[in-house]
Amino acid sequence: MRERRAPFDTSPERAFDVALLRISFIIVPSSAVPLIALLAHAATVAVVRPATSPPAVVEMLVRLQGELTSVGFESQIIDTPASDSRAGPGGASDSWRDGLTTRPDVDAVIAIGPVLGDEVPASIEVHVVDKVTGRWLVKRLSREPQSQRPPDTLAIRAVELLRSTLLEMALAASARRAASAVAPPDTVVHVVEPGPLAGWPERFEVEAGAAATATLDGVGPALSPLGRVTWALDQRWAAQLTAAGLGTHPTVDGTIGSARVIQDYGIVGARYRFRSHQRLRPLVALSAGALHTAVDGQAQSPNQGRHAERWSLLLDASLGAQLRIAQRFFFTAAAHLQIAEPYLAVRFADRVVATSGRPNVLLTLTIGAWM
Repeated sequence: MRERRAPFDTSPERAFDVALLRISFIIVPSSAVPLIALLAHAATVAVVRPATSPPAVVEMLVRLQGELTSVGFESQIIDTPASDSRAGPGGASDSWRDGLTTRPDVDAVIAIGPVLGDEVPASIEVHVVDKVTGRWLVKRLSREPQSQRPPDTLAIRAVELLRSTLLEMALAASARRAASAVAPPDTVVHVVEPGPLAGWPERFEVEAGAAATATLDGVGPALSPLGRVTWALDQRWAAQLTAAGLGTHPTVDGTIGSARVIQDYGIVGARYRFRSHQRLRPLVALSAGALHTAVDGQAQSPNQGRHAERWSLLLDASLGAQLRIAQRFFFTAAAHLQIAEPYLAVRFADRVVATSGRPNVLLTLTIGAWM
């Protein structure tokens, strides 16, 4: 009668094999974390028993179950289907394995190969399934002829091969995930803090308001409507056209009569605006144009009044500020200094009593809109 060995012996050779297996998995790279996670949920290994099971095969099955349990796997023994008994591991067909692909409780398969004449399996195969693709990774171990205990050696090496195969698949999965994870492009963020002027293009301005005019030599103040059109060249520089007239007519009084002074002008020039992105923006402007002055004289008898008109070159310098009041509306206030050449002189009996344009001082106030 053939003597049966205990499933777990304590011989020196057995202890050395088990210790070597344990030490080979003590040092695990950090990328093997997926394998540890797989073992943590007790992966199930199906051990396929061949159709013929001599004592050596039965002993190997017991060894395999013991080794699998000792390293944290769950195991179950399944039989090769009778219809496929000739197509086991290494055969022409693996239809015996196809039904295990869809089973969620099977992560790997260890299949014992055909039996030689001495009833010792010639080989053993390890099949590990990829649950994502459903494909199997197959590795084979052949019996070592010089081995003194073929069933023990094959069982230990089969479990070692199983663990290394799981580690290999985990590393490959990690590499695939790393390759597919495309790093997002660097995002360049330009932070633009919109000031109170954002929201409407300031290219073309139309303004309407009034101008208060006074001379420094005898002509009283006058109030005239004023209109201005501005074309912005950029945020600071602009060209503008201004016209004022048809306003009140100041009177110059004398001992022998009086004179009514009428003044209208039109100028074109350039404007420079400071702090263009703020709500309140100072500005300066220089302009040149024409001044039309008319005088209607009324004299006491026996003197006679006269009517005179004159066109003069007018130079205008202004300093003011623009205040935004809504998305597209603004106020503009400015002080102007005007010089005319030639200037107008008001005479009573050949005596000059007042002049205009030497110089004139104006205050303007307008409301405008960006078009």
